[in-house]
Amino acid sequence: MVSKKKNFFPGETDVVSCFCDNWLFMNSPRLKRSSFVKYSMEIENHIKPFFGQCLPCEILPEQINIFSRMLLDEKNLSPGTVHGILILLHSIFSYIKKCQGEAFDEPEIVYPKRKKRPVRVLSIKEEKRLTQFLLRETDNCKLGIYLALRTGMRIGEICALRWCDISLESATISIRHTVQRLPREQDCPEPTDSIRTSLMLSAPKSDSSMRIIPLMQDIETLCGKFFYRKPSTFILTGTGECMEPRKLQRRLKKYTEECGIDGVHFHTLRHTFATRCVEAGFDMKTLSEILGHSNVATTMNLYVHPNLELKRENMNRLYARVFPV
Repeated sequence: MVSKKKNFFPGETDVVSCFCDNWLFMNSPRLKRSSFVKYSMEIENHIKPFFGQCLPCEILPEQINIFSRMLLDEKNLSPGTVHGILILLHSIFSYIKKCQGEAFDEPEIVYPKRKKRPVRVLSIKEEKRLTQFLLRETDNCKLGIYLALRTGMRIGEICALRWCDISLESATISIRHTVQRLPREQDCPEPTDSIRTSLMLSAPKSDSSMRIIPLMQDIETLCGKFFYRKPSTFILTGTGECMEPRKLQRRLKKYTEECGIDGVHFHTLRHTFATRCVEAGFDMKTLSEILGHSNVATTMNLYVHPNLELKRENMNRLYARVFPV
């Protein structure tokens, strides 16, 4: 991982590696820990090995195309991942341009086309089957998964949820934190070589992700049965230690397999929630805020998946308007 310490201000005779380090240093105050780690790893694993020893003025668009193809074909990264790495590279180039001015002609970057993957959404029958399973002999993990299915919360947000975040009086959930596993700091003492990552409790993905979600009556009743007297304890564990997101994902896989439902990941619950909201006639602004998006377009592009019946219903509504009785 790249050190946060700045060694010197790079000039025209310095290689791209120096600019990468300084770009990280300059941006570290505004970056979340998870973003800093992500960018650091992308720089160390991909950008520096390819461009690190080049002078900025030596980089040509053809080299960027070769770099992009290498990431796709040799490293087998997805087009979405490569797209993100190229956006980071563009940001570093913009920083170099600010440092060098006319001495650096920023090369054009051609981004790979991202294929739209089919999104898994539970059918009404599958959702009913899973719901019945979760409400039978409900434990803390089943409660967490049920919350995700009924609120669209992310897996890290569920793992970070404490009882103090749920108000039975106002029937709301406040999303204040998320949990994720991140690489440890380089200077952090490691008792063994196997301890390379640690669970981090931090603020949610963005400012928009900090939100308040009203509870439906069934969730309010269910939470009332489990409500723990110590507000600081985590909902999934009942202790002061949060649950590992991968453990909750494994529980979901076990539960769905027992229900005879295939191909379900935690994000499937979020997609399913959003789809049911659309089917129920939610306005997009409300749904966007419940999901914790910064704008309605994100909600529309990522999480709105009208099924055939909803499309047919809308076409029939149009027909009735064009040909009124």
